Amino acid sequence: MEALIQAINHRMPEEFIRISSYLHASPGELIMAMLLLLSAWGVNAWMRGPLLRTLKRMLYRKRREEFYRLLFGRLEKIGRPLRLFVLLYLLRKVVDIFFMTRALDTFFYALYWFFFLWFIYESIKFLLYATLTAKIRKQRMARRELFNLFLNITRVFIAFVLLVLILAKLGVDLTALITSLGVGGAIVGLSAKDTLTNFFDSIRLVSEDAFRQGDWIETSEVEGIVTEMGLTSTKLRTFDNALVTVPNTKLAGGYIKNWTRRMVGRRIKFHLRIKPTSDTKEIDRVLYEIHEMLHRHPDIVNVNKLRYLLKMKKTYEDGLFNLEDKYGVRRTLLVYLDEIGEYSMNILIYAFSISVDWEEWLRVKQDVIEKTLKILEESQLELAVPRQEILLEREDIVSGEG
Repeated sequence: MEALIQAINHRMPEEFIRISSYLHASPGELIMAMLLLLSAWGVNAWMRGPLLRTLKRMLYRKRREEFYRLLFGRLEKIGRPLRLFVLLYLLRKVVDIFFMTRALDTFFYALYWFFFLWFIYESIKFLLYATLTAKIRKQRMARRELFNLFLNITRVFIAFVLLVLILAKLGVDLTALITSLGVGGAIVGLSAKDTLTNFFDSIRLVSEDAFRQGDWIETSEVEGIVTEMGLTSTKLRTFDNALVTVPNTKLAGGYIKNWTRRMVGRRIKFHLRIKPTSDTKEIDRVLYEIHEMLHRHPDIVNVNKLRYLLKMKKTYEDGLFNLEDKYGVRRTLLVYLDEIGEYSMNILIYAFSISVDWEEWLRVKQDVIEKTLKILEESQLELAVPRQEILLEREDIVSGEG
């Protein structure tokens, strides 16, 4: 570049050289700076316009493939750090022409690495999302919170690498710095104990697979849907539509009831209270009809409907624990005369709906109750209604003289 600037200066008239001296620059330096700035503007426009459109057209032709379709949507975000890297390089050349200090050199060095690491991060993010989408498309088990945790760790790692590179550029002895930070690191570690505990508890929750994004969980303090699992806390959306942020230490240190982890079977349990009677044959008949109604009900679980579940993948797991307990399958169906109360005889009705969806469960439960009442109506049994009788005694008190 210096040779080009000198060649331009030799060809410039003395008048131009005299005028440019007021700007503390030679004509060659000014012209070269303008060319570099125009190049920066042109490259930026070309990369944002024609180049991006051309690449998108190429990817659009291959849109039938999942990878290229996802890359089409993320291309601009992946290419942005590269475009900024090229602009920074050209601007650095402009600054080199006029002046360059050590502080500016370190500043450009840090930006170079920042844009490069940004490009690495966007590429990793795209590959993770592509893998996640592929798993979901194939109806495989995909843990979104694991991908988010990996992205968060990647951000922290990139920030650490950038800090180390800047310190090395400034001439800091990293070995001596790490040694000197022994006591200071212990102090910082103690002061950030809660943050570190939350971080390791988040890894523990992910490794134990206690819950996933989208799960309905309940703890001793909060209940809701898991929206996001971060490095130190987990966000839940409660059923009254409030967003609650819970430190991961609290989740890891207490019980977590996960209502989503059930494949088949949401419980329907209630008592049918009938008037006391000694007609055991009629009671047995009603119990039998209710049991048969539940057994034939298309939305109630029974053994026959779940035969396909018994043919699930038979692996070594089958010998270690019950598959139905692991995957959340319930098929209990009970109809019995459960107890005799003060004013009624109570029939226990205990079954599970096939669907675990709340609204569908309500519909099935209502239908079961209505059919149970219909069976009772056609029998000689009657619903028991608690009744209280109040007896009043009247006393006539006659008082007076004569």
